[in-house]
Amino acid sequence: MRDAVIVEAVRTPIGRRHGTLKDLHPVDLASDVLNALIQRAGIEPSVVEDVIFGCVTQIGDQSTNVARLAVLAAGLPESVPGVTLDRACGSSQQALSFAAASVMAGHYDLVVAGGVESMSRVPLGSARTVGEPFGPRVRERYQRDSFSQGEGAEAIARTWGLSRTRLDEFALESHQRAMTATDAGAFAGQLVPITGPGGTLSADEGIRRDTTLEKLASLKPAFAEDGVIHAGNSSQISDGCAAMLVTTSERAAELGLHPIARFHSGAVAGDDPVTMLTAPIPATAKVLARAGLSIDDIGVFEVNEAFASVPMAWEIETGAAHERVNPLGGAIAVGHPLGASGAILMTRMVHHMRDHGIRYGLQTMCEAGGMANATIVELLDA
Repeated sequence: MRDAVIVEAVRTPIGRRHGTLKDLHPVDLASDVLNALIQRAGIEPSVVEDVIFGCVTQIGDQSTNVARLAVLAAGLPESVPGVTLDRACGSSQQALSFAAASVMAGHYDLVVAGGVESMSRVPLGSARTVGEPFGPRVRERYQRDSFSQGEGAEAIARTWGLSRTRLDEFALESHQRAMTATDAGAFAGQLVPITGPGGTLSADEGIRRDTTLEKLASLKPAFAEDGVIHAGNSSQISDGCAAMLVTTSERAAELGLHPIARFHSGAVAGDDPVTMLTAPIPATAKVLARAGLSIDDIGVFEVNEAFASVPMAWEIETGAAHERVNPLGGAIAVGHPLGASGAILMTRMVHHMRDHGIRYGLQTMCEAGGMANATIVELLDA
């Protein structure tokens, strides 16, 4: 029976909105990552059978199939195709799931999965400037004209009794963990320094080393006058890219590659699209059942910090040990470049697993429309 393994995983440092990466076209940004992935793996580019990339706002600079254009910009053989997909914030996590499934099915022997998003150049919500995305039947079913993730984050905080102070403490810890990991060199083996018109970026740009609970407490609520969600306990708008090389154990051996982790199990779940952000809870239960594992079997979790209330509610419902959740910080500290975040989280996680000899890791993230992916990988390169 064929398996699917990750043999290499790289990512850019995450750039702040309008920061160092703002003048670099997302196609060029992705091409730098593709070249770095292939060079670090030490393979001939011609053996790549496809590039599957996530990208959420596929308009303007990110239209016309970013994945294929990145292949061409990277100078890879024209024989290498590319496809771009959108499952909202989980797009590049879904890219990995599709890559793994296709490798296991025998459709590919070696494929790249990843994602890119330049939120500086293609702002959040750009696609909604043309037409009406929800359609009359969706609006009628839920008796609303639009769906707000921020309002969903507020609803989660109310439902799970999460005070502003607790949310801000979580946000502060995210920055502290990211700062500690950065200073310890935890990301050194995965980062691809990026040079563009704005200079060279070699470390995640969003970490606020001087933030405090007092500073967070001074920020104005973003979605409700008496709300608890604000810019400081929400993910940062960012630019970034990540990619993973996926193949079978057999093909890896033929090419002299050393797998990091095996794709163990994957699941996707849907939940209430109004609250929108709770689906990681059923997705986690689903993937654990499919894997035949318990929450205590998992040594590290990457739960995307879209808003602090999301991973906090997830922790309460799953019973996951807090110290194992986002040990390197998360999107509150370093940013959330939508279509790239799934691949970024997986890249962070598999390197962390290898560095610390952790057998199982679980990644999950909330997605617009009330969905979530959940993925379990198993360490092979101990």
